Amino acid sequence: MKRLGLGRLYLSRRHVLRNLNAWHRVGALLAVVTLVVGLNGCSSGTQVKRVDENEVIDLSGNWNDTDSRTMASALVEEMTTGTAWIEDHRREVGDRPAVIVGQIMNKTPDHIPTKTLVADLEKSFINSGRVLVVASPEEREQVRDERADQQQHSATEHMAAWGREHGADYMLLGEMNAIFDYEGGEEVKYYQLDCYLVDLETNAKVWVGDHRIKKYIKRSGYRS
Repeated sequence: MKRLGLGRLYLSRRHVLRNLNAWHRVGALLAVVTLVVGLNGCSSGTQVKRVDENEVIDLSGNWNDTDSRTMASALVEEMTTGTAWIEDHRREVGDRPAVIVGQIMNKTPDHIPTKTLVADLEKSFINSGRVLVVASPEEREQVRDERADQQQHSATEHMAAWGREHGADYMLLGEMNAIFDYEGGEEVKYYQLDCYLVDLETNAKVWVGDHRIKKYIKRSGYRS
């Protein structure tokens, strides 16, 4: 009876060892599978790299930073080169004209950050060297708050004086429109910015111009 008990005990130990070895193999296999899945997840995840700010990158065909810079630069170049209004102003006033960029209205279905476009227009104006750019109403309020603070807290020799602001002679206004056409996986996007420069004293339009951008987009893998 004792030998039988020892045999059963021996068999039970062998059975346990076999089960443990099997579970170890399963565990090792699961670990390998988890590692492979994790590596695949890392390789196919989001990747980000820094690129030059002037590099042209078109992903969707929508309005982007390149369009904003291109349009602003082209409009200001047309507005300040070989145009009569600047020379007429210099002859009458004896100084460069002062311009304020007003509202640029977006009439397209796209989301177009018009403040970025306004900033690009102001930058192009300043870089041209042919006009002065006057601060916007919001910016002027901040400057006036600082000037008021200086009246109480700054030394006299460093205090900005009141009543010496440079008013604008002209205001630039504009409107963005677009025409989109698509068929299947192909699409054409046409943007047009119409701008006009208005004399603030007489309301006369001294310059009118526009710039256009046309894009052709072809989407691969499209199924009708």
